[in-house]
Amino acid sequence: MAIHHDPAAAPLAHGFHAIARGDLAAVVTALEMRTPPEHVRRPGPEPDVPLQLVRWTGAAPDRYRLLYRRVGAPWLWWSRLALDDAALSAILDDPAVELYAVTDRARVEIGILELDFRTPGACEIAFFGFVPKATGQGFGKWLMRRALQRAWFGNGHGPVSRVWVHTCTLDDARAPAFYQAQGFVPGSRFVEVFRDPRAAGLIDPAQGALHPLIVD
Repeated sequence: MAIHHDPAAAPLAHGFHAIARGDLAAVVTALEMRTPPEHVRRPGPEPDVPLQLVRWTGAAPDRYRLLYRRVGAPWLWWSRLALDDAALSAILDDPAVELYAVTDRARVEIGILELDFRTPGACEIAFFGFVPKATGQGFGKWLMRRALQRAWFGNGHGPVSRVWVHTCTLDDARAPAFYQAQGFVPGSRFVEVFRDPRAAGLIDPAQGALHPLIVD
């Protein structure tokens, strides 16, 4: 999900706001850190996890979409699925975008990490997550430490003074607390309204059961 926010726009008034049938609304929270946390500056021993972080370069759009869907479909990730091959490749092939797959001992991709350095002096953790069977095992802490080490130190994109991430009310409810435990501080909040990706044919209608599909 991308955040497109006009800072001059008036905030929503209190109360209920109708959403068109076939659309979804999500409350998006952006979190940031301005200095690397202690556990990144002075890392202890690496946890013993059966995972590897594998850099993907020149990833084919279909290969990327497959992993993106496996990780994100339960949470209705849709933004990259709405792009055609040319638009998606323009992002993935940008030297300021780093894409990683998390693989298990069998070399099966079970997670994704995408770091976006396209804004000078900043790194966005654009996509971060695991397939459902790999969640709840403590792997997120391992992956976030790797992400922050790469974002703050030795990334080859110049000095970074801000690392940020966003989550929304379609994501795992544990996400905001997890990010804060890793050193992020919530800084802003938005409401995003968009076409339900299931109604748009981007995601299987059986996904996202916590958010019923409402269409005519």
